[in-house]
Amino acid sequence: MTKRQTLILLLLLGAQFTLAVDFSIMNVAVPVIGRELDFATENLQWIATAFALSAAGFSLLFGRIADIIGARKVFLAGLVLLTLSSLAGGLVDAAGPLLAARVAQGLATAMVTPAGLALLITSFPEGPLRDRALGLNGAMLSAGFTCGAILGGLLTDTLSWRWGFFINIPIGILLIVVTPMLLKGGSRTTGGKLDIPGAVSVSAGLIALVYGISAAGQYGWGDPTTLISLAVGVVLLVVFGFVELNAAEPLAPLRILGRRSVTWGNIGGAATFIGFTAMIFLLTLYLQEVLGYSAIATGLTFGVLGVGAFLGGVTAPRWIGALGSSRAVLVAGLLVQGITVGTLYFAGDARGWLYGVLALAFLSSYAHVAAIVGFMVTATSGLPNEQQGLATGITTLTQQISITIGIPIMSAIATARIRSLSDGPVKDATLSGINLAILVNGLILVGVALLVALFLRNRRTTARH
Repeated sequence: MTKRQTLILLLLLGAQFTLAVDFSIMNVAVPVIGRELDFATENLQWIATAFALSAAGFSLLFGRIADIIGARKVFLAGLVLLTLSSLAGGLVDAAGPLLAARVAQGLATAMVTPAGLALLITSFPEGPLRDRALGLNGAMLSAGFTCGAILGGLLTDTLSWRWGFFINIPIGILLIVVTPMLLKGGSRTTGGKLDIPGAVSVSAGLIALVYGISAAGQYGWGDPTTLISLAVGVVLLVVFGFVELNAAEPLAPLRILGRRSVTWGNIGGAATFIGFTAMIFLLTLYLQEVLGYSAIATGLTFGVLGVGAFLGGVTAPRWIGALGSSRAVLVAGLLVQGITVGTLYFAGDARGWLYGVLALAFLSSYAHVAAIVGFMVTATSGLPNEQQGLATGITTLTQQISITIGIPIMSAIATARIRSLSDGPVKDATLSGINLAILVNGLILVGVALLVALFLRNRRTTARH
């Protein structure tokens, strides 16, 4: 890796880490924000969901825009929006403006993440260097998500929740100044038009779908709001599919979505992100509601997950070399993650379980990031530079949707179990609900691992056939 490549890597990893922190940094501060800004209790979830809706709904759109006008332009525009929205979020004094700031931060994420990944991929040739860069990128994503929870708790307790916004400002300014110095250009096409009908239908469909799943966690799966939102989302995504079949310059060309590496790579990526975010949510409940630890103690224990995530990102490229393919690392990562998560099903209500739980969570975090690296390499390899913005837009879309839907799905499973045992002790019912959701989480991961192993052939096999 040349000196310039090293500096580019540090720049792009810094941006990705900041965005990952942004996703979770406000979650710990939600109760405090609710009291200060007079949020209704049932609306507190939108502090996180508002961010996730815009980040998930527009990732594919901005990935395509990066292909058309250049990834560097989209990357810089996203950094500017992130800096300004963070300033606004730290200064607000009402619920509405705060949610608007979170929506703007989500849009910035939808711009910076696919553009940054496209710049990273085009800055490194396909092979060990790119695998190493993607491995560190995966480590920053998960470590940032974990560190956001820890940092949010520390800032809220020692300073103010507003510093969860303000901390982005100096980082954003530094990245804006340094980017033009290091990135002289970016991956771009020879032109092209934006598929407006496709952009509208997919963005609206994804927003409706994510909204419906988020509403299920609040109101239940049988609530009219949930059902209508899910139905609208599915219909709009079907419309998007028909639009793409007939578009002269489609937003998501079927030749890319039809590649097994893209399709099954993203399915594996979705499973690992759903499993990891749901595990953090369920462990938070377990540590506080069952074992009785405080919120700040719970946040600090997640440092173990951050260490596992970092080690997973650093060593995953070597596993790709040792096993011979990114597919093998993706499958192995999903299997180990699923087995370790599923084993948490046996955790009891005595504090002595803490050490075993943290050891399993560490292994799960390591395997999760290894799976991310396998997913990123699998889903973006073998494509020309002018299609990398779209490919990374799809991987970003997978990441954002999976992070958003993992918690509501597992929360609904745990809640249904807890309600069915409401006549017994509350602590026992809570533990039973958490254990059931953990088991389902592990089984999903193992099941997806087996499907990816079955249907995703390695590159040599695909080329030979």
